[in-house]
Amino acid sequence: MIRPSHQQRAIVAALALTTMVVGACAPVGPNYKRPELAPPTTYRGAPAAGAESLADMPWWQVFDDPELQGLLRDAVANNLDLRLAVSRVQEARAIAGVAKSFLYPDISLSAGYTGNQASRNSQPPGATPDGDRTYNNTSVVANLSWEADLFGRLRRNNEAAFARYLATEEGRRAVLVTLVSDVASAYFLLQEFDLQLEIARRTLILNNQTVVFYTDRLNGGVSNRLELDQAKANRALTAAAIPELERQIAIVEHATSVLAGRAPGAIVRAPTLRDRPGPPVVPVGVPASLLERRPDVMQAERELVAANADVGAAKALFYPTISLTGALGTVSGDLGDLLKGDSLIWSVGAGLFQPLFNAGRIKRNFEAAQARFDQAVLVYQRSALNAYREVADALITSQKLAEIRAYQEEGVLALRDAGELSRLRYDQGLSSYLEVLIADQELFQLELQLARTRGGQSRVVAQLYRALGGGWQPEATTPAPASTPPPPPPAPPVSPAPAPPTAP
Repeated sequence: MIRPSHQQRAIVAALALTTMVVGACAPVGPNYKRPELAPPTTYRGAPAAGAESLADMPWWQVFDDPELQGLLRDAVANNLDLRLAVSRVQEARAIAGVAKSFLYPDISLSAGYTGNQASRNSQPPGATPDGDRTYNNTSVVANLSWEADLFGRLRRNNEAAFARYLATEEGRRAVLVTLVSDVASAYFLLQEFDLQLEIARRTLILNNQTVVFYTDRLNGGVSNRLELDQAKANRALTAAAIPELERQIAIVEHATSVLAGRAPGAIVRAPTLRDRPGPPVVPVGVPASLLERRPDVMQAERELVAANADVGAAKALFYPTISLTGALGTVSGDLGDLLKGDSLIWSVGAGLFQPLFNAGRIKRNFEAAQARFDQAVLVYQRSALNAYREVADALITSQKLAEIRAYQEEGVLALRDAGELSRLRYDQGLSSYLEVLIADQELFQLELQLARTRGGQSRVVAQLYRALGGGWQPEATTPAPASTPPPPPPAPPVSPAPAPPTAP
């Protein structure tokens, strides 16, 4: 058995002492401190502030629509951008592990065999001419090298790599939040187009009946071609809107299919938005909590932490680098003597490297790291301000769309009544057909605008949910069944489309 000598014990003690000293030394450079931000006390246009926020609810509870929930599940499972973000997280995790490995010693084991034969003609005087000229050596050596991180360069590099790993995780969450919002917004846009298409087709049926009616009047000699041409032109305007809406529906369906990781195709969805009430007032929480909810803001802060650590690593380059090396092994010409004490070899070394002149390279590197940190601060502040803006925009949009919808619903009822009255006046000879035409066309356009407003109200919920940082929560394996929503309030009575006037 090989017993360590006093020198070996001293070396081990010195290494242990160095390890303790390194662990006690604080790394150079600034420690991270979150920049001062002055969040608004409340969001513009927000209801009474409270701790609760819509972002606390998982997406399968916010979007209580079975078809939309199925679409979102497919998107979360198959979206390529999200899978790419997951791969980036895995890469950053591995890189962080590489950076952390430099904090520990490198230990390696080498084994070798060498054999050589000396030249008999090169033997020194007095050597035996017929002596053995072959020499064999077998060696087994354990090597150790370690950089004593006295000034924290390696620790700062490890801190930066770990922060960037966390930043990619926040980036993955940001992709997920955006994906949920984009899929929900596209779904509601499709429902909006469905409602517009329904309005256009219903109006076209009425226009066709009107054209047939005035064709019969012209053939009967009780009307003129001007009225028929006006009716045909009005029908053409309505008919042209149908293929345009169908084109827009197909394009949005294709985009939504790609978001869900599918080939472009049709999207199954629930009935239109016609009888859906406006979105309820939702809690938005306090603005100060938004910094902890928004993944993109958290990602910017993680990048700021990494940039701060990079400043410390760049500053540590001004200080000496101390490295320790050691080797312990055996070398023997006879394999049977390999483990004997006389075959033992060891070596220990320590090195110090202090840069003296490099034409300002280290200084410029430090200045560049400081500049990158300043940029990261600005990016973080910009992300926070943009988060506040997006929430405020969604809130004011929700409020104003509710007001617009109320006016448009009132206008639709008025125009329906105006259409009936204009037809009665035309039957009685009190007005021209132009009055009927204007009333029909204005009703068609206002109904389309009302459909857009209803769709906008649904989409703004998805936008507000994303702006508040909601949608990243992983779905439970067996989610609790959503509570049955209360029945919608009865729709206001809608007068049937007036029949074409009867020929006298």
